[in-house]
Amino acid sequence: MIDLEKDIQYVKGIGPKKAYKLNKLGIFTLKDLLFYFPRQFEDRNNLKKIAQLQNDEKATIKAIIVSVNTTSPKKGMTLTKIDIKDETGYAKLAFFNQPHIKNLYKCGDTILVFGKVKKEFKTIELSSCEIEHLTNDPKNTCKVMPIYPLTYGVTNKEIISIIKSVLNNEEIRIKEYLPQRIIEKYKLCSIDYAIRNIHNPTTKDALKIALYRIVFEEFLILQLGLFMFKNGTTEVDGIKFNRNEKLDNILDALPFKLTNAQNRALNEIIEDMESNKVMNRLVQGDVGSGKTVVALLALANCVLNGYQGALMAPTEILAEQHYISLSETLKPFGIEIELLVGSLTKKQKEKVLERVKNKEIDILIGTHALIEDKVEFNNLGIVITDEQHRFGVRQRSKLSEKGINPDILVMTATPIPRTLALILYGDLDISIIDELPPGRQPIETLAIDKGKRDKAYNSLVRREVEKGRQVYIVCPLVEESEAIEAKAATELVEELKLEYFSDLRVGLLHGKMKASEKDEIMKSFKNKEIDILVSTTVIEVGVNVPNATLMIIENAERFGLAQLHQLRGRVGRGSHKSYCILIYASKSEVCRQRMSIMEETNDGFKISEKDLEIRGPGEFFGTRQHGLPELKVANIFKHMKILKLAQQEARYIIGLDYKLQNNENKMLKREILTKFKHSVKEISLN
Repeated sequence: MIDLEKDIQYVKGIGPKKAYKLNKLGIFTLKDLLFYFPRQFEDRNNLKKIAQLQNDEKATIKAIIVSVNTTSPKKGMTLTKIDIKDETGYAKLAFFNQPHIKNLYKCGDTILVFGKVKKEFKTIELSSCEIEHLTNDPKNTCKVMPIYPLTYGVTNKEIISIIKSVLNNEEIRIKEYLPQRIIEKYKLCSIDYAIRNIHNPTTKDALKIALYRIVFEEFLILQLGLFMFKNGTTEVDGIKFNRNEKLDNILDALPFKLTNAQNRALNEIIEDMESNKVMNRLVQGDVGSGKTVVALLALANCVLNGYQGALMAPTEILAEQHYISLSETLKPFGIEIELLVGSLTKKQKEKVLERVKNKEIDILIGTHALIEDKVEFNNLGIVITDEQHRFGVRQRSKLSEKGINPDILVMTATPIPRTLALILYGDLDISIIDELPPGRQPIETLAIDKGKRDKAYNSLVRREVEKGRQVYIVCPLVEESEAIEAKAATELVEELKLEYFSDLRVGLLHGKMKASEKDEIMKSFKNKEIDILVSTTVIEVGVNVPNATLMIIENAERFGLAQLHQLRGRVGRGSHKSYCILIYASKSEVCRQRMSIMEETNDGFKISEKDLEIRGPGEFFGTRQHGLPELKVANIFKHMKILKLAQQEARYIIGLDYKLQNNENKMLKREILTKFKHSVKEISLN
């Protein structure tokens, strides 16, 4: 049996040149090649007569060649046209820059053609054609064809040919790693059968069987890896809190009533705190839905039970915002709150550290500074992280390790569809705050093409500034490079100062700035010392500026819908009517649809569902930077039933064999470790 970890260039029939091309697709080993799955399948069994062809459809026809002609419409281009006929009519085939076609086919040949139909008046033309002579075993027509994700210089035919030649080698066998019990229980085919039939389906049914196996496996491995990585199913004994009666006094002192959704989330949290198991809960809430108040009440309940609480935020300014908010509400009840951030002097830090260790501080709020080794709590009872996706798993666990099994609450203003949350947070209970406080005005959103940009700047921006309001202008996402984004933002500021707003105060914020510089700029903006703040996406999670009423997003088509919604949420935080202008340059139908969604709804959950449909979970959540394996075939919308089966099985496996040490699970564990190689480093193979 051939080693699947063999370098791809040493596989028979490949060599250095082909290997170089395959490397560009992320294929470095034989296993990478075999697990490089098609992104879709094209059914070319749809054999039709010429008279039956419909405009814009893809179809296969059998016909006879009438004529073959090659011309050069312009320098460097060739156009080969083939006229064909069958008993029902005539059609034309067009081939650009494929002059060799005229040498392969001649008048009178019977051929099979697959292509896209274009009908204009009485003319029928097939473009993007696959053409071959009529044989008993057609290669490119009259079958289900895999279509692979490609890069420049690699064709679909090349990939098909390479994989086919590899699979024809009788020494190639893909060893099974799923336990036999699972294969029998869920009626799965072997991995060897699945790989062969996903790349070269013998029948439609064979493809269906292969896909079912791969989809189930992808979900199972993802879920098991997450459970193992997050210690998700260990029911550790935690602190048993009581709902303190003084909590109702704090609730009564609030200047507003909680919404039904806030009350529901609070009750779920208190119920968790009252159990003797460690709370692991995610609170999802749309922008401005009031998650902070719920966190404040959870912290208060912890302190009223005699314990300390910690709240970690991703930026100093957000930590300060939480500090002010909690202090105003809780200090009148004798609850001591302190702030620990990087900008404190050494003397100030030492004083805070001493007080928290001596239990003179009840709630400590801070940034990453909270997880430093010097920080020692006296009896930490609850750990809350705000905007949890900004922190790595290890950072969060390091904070919780500063207590003895404290309750854990994570909050996010990024609405994650429940379908995706089921996968990403399989170990967490989920509370959703899907209701905005009364009086909050929806943000009016308008998408305009870049031709109307001048008007937006000259009228809308000036109108808001003249009213005494402030404006955000978000710079386009150029690419995954803070340096390039910083340059783009700097250039935009110069343009705005020179051409539009020389008389106004324009500020700049980007990712290459030091944390202290960012905080200084945001403070100036909050204190109304800046009229217009030009920023990259660093303001996606930011400070509350109720006076900011207009958000302009340049090149809006370059952002995901969920991110556009997050950015939009920076305005509309006060009592004034607020607006968001999306400026786009693309003329595509997909762009128009996405802009329409933003214009139609302010509901972050609806938007994130659409975003997930359009972009898929990997890109939507940035799973690559989270170290999660990519779902190559599984689709959480199409395959929800299989997802639930796989989750059920993952819980069962983990419940019986948490470390996957039993013999039947050892091969499966190796596969999980391979797929989670960037995340699950601490799970040993022993």
